[in-house]
Amino acid sequence: MTAFDLPESPEHGGRLQAAARQWGIPREQWLDLSTGINPVPWPVPAIPPEVWQRLPEPDDGLEETIRAWAGAPEQARCLPVAGSQAAIMALPAVRARMHGIGRVAVPVPGYREHGHAWRRAGFEVVAIPADKLETGDLAWLDCVDVVVWIQPNNPTGQLLDPARLLLWHQRLQARGSWLVLDQAFVEGEPGFGLEPWAGAPGLVLLRSLGKFFGLAGVRAGAVLAGPELIRKLAFELGPWTVSGPARYLMAKALADRAWQVETRGRLQTSRLRMDGLLRKSGMPAATGTLLFRTIYHEKAAPIAHELARRAILVRRFDEPSFLRFGLPPDESGWQRLERALSELTYLIDHPHPG
Repeated sequence: MTAFDLPESPEHGGRLQAAARQWGIPREQWLDLSTGINPVPWPVPAIPPEVWQRLPEPDDGLEETIRAWAGAPEQARCLPVAGSQAAIMALPAVRARMHGIGRVAVPVPGYREHGHAWRRAGFEVVAIPADKLETGDLAWLDCVDVVVWIQPNNPTGQLLDPARLLLWHQRLQARGSWLVLDQAFVEGEPGFGLEPWAGAPGLVLLRSLGKFFGLAGVRAGAVLAGPELIRKLAFELGPWTVSGPARYLMAKALADRAWQVETRGRLQTSRLRMDGLLRKSGMPAATGTLLFRTIYHEKAAPIAHELARRAILVRRFDEPSFLRFGLPPDESGWQRLERALSELTYLIDHPHPG
């Protein structure tokens, strides 16, 4: 059985209620670092009553706002979706209707919902060959019908040169194949997104407002692609997939450029602080993104266990043995994490048994 054949969906970070039950520690006492969500979210304003009372308006200008925010050209079409997860689940059905069932390559490790969605739809799912990621050998692309890449990858933080991704797209598109880019964490990595090429045939870009804006509960995201694919995806999802209040908040948040600039600076500082804290505690060098830091450690499981005993929830991955740390929301959280890590040096500094 492969990871994509599991009968249930993968687990995700943010399962705080389950951790509270498991450890018998009240929810309000936890420091939740298990997600890659901005712990200091965009300040949500009051929503006018009429937004709650009317059906969502598809011609409210949100698509143009998203395209301008993302830096996509006019020929690109945009579809707001209920989080990029909605698009991840719907794209396999769209591909199957347009081109039939085929073979899909996804990053491993990576956000596992991608592989599960394609596998559920009947596609053969394979891992992108790790030894080909940054080489000039593109022949592997001829054996697949869709390539999914996460830019930057979750949980590793790996970024590929956009020029390389464009070569992938060119080779795939020549055969009618797709390149799907999940850019949920691309904020903070200027120049690494492919928005300037959005709208090109066979190129699908996914964006999320849940991570950088800290609005995961709103379920807000967008797909940028060519007209035909967007039309078919909209048909697959049906009407009103994004609520009126969500559309209202999306437009407001995307237009708040001052908050975005300030937040990028704050998160850059937090990323450096987290790297320094992990290094000070004896952890290996961290990778990751603006919103989370990931370390490889052979004792990831017992470290996560001991942190949970102290009501600190981090995300653990088994294969490979990773720990992913989100950012604390305040100074109290930073100090609490530092104290906990200082108490675990016996585990952190001695990864091998004995």
